[in-house]
Amino acid sequence: MLVIVVENAPLRLRGRLAVWLIEIRAGVYVGDLSKKVREMIWSQVEDGLEDGNAVMAWSTNTESGFDFVTLGKNRRLPVELDGLKLVSFYPIEGADDAAL
Repeated sequence: MLVIVVENAPLRLRGRLAVWLIEIRAGVYVGDLSKKVREMIWSQVEDGLEDGNAVMAWSTNTESGFDFVTLGKNRRLPVELDGLKLVSFYPIEGADDAAL
């Protein structure tokens, strides 16, 4: 299983993703493709994303059962901890610790 979620992506990229995957919600694409095709699609996302952001997750043989990559400006930051990939958050700009 492969899932790609894009935000603020150009229409040209969204149309390109729809060639290979099914868009089940706005900006959410799913499919079941080979590693080679997955890497080709992600290369197209990298080339066409412009100012948007994207995440791609796929099933794999890891402890969590999946892996993921991100691209573009987003508050979420992938972090690997003891071989397990987790998600950390950048602090909100201009917020102090008491407000969080």
